[in-house]
Amino acid sequence: MFGLGKPRSKFGKWMDRHDIAQKDVAEKAQVSEMTLTRMCNDKDHVPRISTWVKVQRALKSMGYDVDQDKFFDI
Repeated sequence: MFGLGKPRSKFGKWMDRHDIAQKDVAEKAQVSEMTLTRMCNDKDHVPRISTWVKVQRALKSMGYDVDQDKFFDI
């Protein structure tokens, strides 16, 4: 369903494997959809800590426990 033919970052591939919609996370995290798109598509992108904390909390509320260092080179 998600990620067909798109270049994806580690985070984007993880989102695809778990069938998590970027729009849903963006809404819950109160960040822009473009921010989530960048996190999911740009392999070199490293989000700000404040952005990641919002995304991490949103994912946790959805039942996923994730760490930034698993997806982004810090």
